[in-house]
Amino acid sequence: MSIKSMPRSVVVLGFVSMFMDISSEMIHGLLPVFMVSVLSVSALSVGIIEGIAEATASITKIFSGVVSDWIGKRKPLVLLGYGMAALTKPLFPLAEGIGAILTARFIDRIGKGIRGAPRDALITDLVPKTLHGAAFGLRQSMDTIGAFVGPAIAMALMFYSLDNYRMVFWLAVIPAFIAVACIIFGVEEPEKKPAGKSKPFPIQKSELVKLQKPFWLVVAFAAAFTLARFSEAFLLLRADNLGLAAGLTPAILITMNIVYAGSAYPIGKLSDRIGRFALLAGGIFLLIVADLLLAFGDNLYWVFAGSALWGLHMGMTQGLLAALVADTAPAELRGTAFGMFHLLTGVILLIASALAGWLWMVHGPAETFLAGAVFAGISLAGFALLRGKYLK
Repeated sequence: MSIKSMPRSVVVLGFVSMFMDISSEMIHGLLPVFMVSVLSVSALSVGIIEGIAEATASITKIFSGVVSDWIGKRKPLVLLGYGMAALTKPLFPLAEGIGAILTARFIDRIGKGIRGAPRDALITDLVPKTLHGAAFGLRQSMDTIGAFVGPAIAMALMFYSLDNYRMVFWLAVIPAFIAVACIIFGVEEPEKKPAGKSKPFPIQKSELVKLQKPFWLVVAFAAAFTLARFSEAFLLLRADNLGLAAGLTPAILITMNIVYAGSAYPIGKLSDRIGRFALLAGGIFLLIVADLLLAFGDNLYWVFAGSALWGLHMGMTQGLLAALVADTAPAELRGTAFGMFHLLTGVILLIASALAGWLWMVHGPAETFLAGAVFAGISLAGFALLRGKYLK
């Protein structure tokens, strides 16, 4: 279907995602190198900050969707989440130490966690079931455009400003506030009938016991896999370590996101036809190969190759892990199942990023990526044990 036949609010939410991602990636594409080279922050601290940031977003997602159902409104939570992210952007160019960066990343990721589930629920409210795929595909496509346009803009600005990080960070504030303005003036909620009895809060023992062994096995092995998939900030640090100019480090994220964006949708469609296991196993294997290239590669060509494979492994695993959660969770508890999935993998991501930072600081880049390859191999063996009984 054409974009013209899509409800205006869905299209606007696509632009909201795009503008906020441009803003975020303009900053995040440079932030790890800025912290290490300008603020003299250790790689361990980078890992801890990135882990806390991503874990915070994952954990917050548990509650925001439930709250939006409970109050019967989505837009206020969407606005709150994006508004919090926009308000943190000026903290990055003002930062003189690790405290400001940690505060900004923490609040920004709380905002991301708050907005995610209500935004997706609002899109669902706005379109009939027959258009869900098109609506979510549109939003994801526009979000992915931001994921590589943002680093590209940052790279160009770094070149023309002679590596002026703070100037780039200040300019990144502009698209963030454009995103908020789009929500305020362009997004409308559909009218709803008055709600009857409010639903019980689902995160309680009486509800969680309905999640059976197959689901918990998937979550356990996804957690093991998350240990191998630490923050992409270490891809940027590896490029910096091998001599990539600071202004060009966003090219790593551009490479990764283009491959990720180009592979996720066709891989997801293919998994519906041939099953998930072979593709998921292939994605984990590609992560092992990427880690080995990043560990042993001694020039930037290997870093770009490893980053491209990292993006392909993301395209072959992230959507499939979500599909496995849906496959193994009871229909009435899918929201709770995804909440628990994000909670556990978010905590593990914090541990993984902190561990990667410690390995980098104590042993060096090669050992960091080798450890990732080992954890990926363990998770691959674990998923193999599920084949046939719980996975197709």
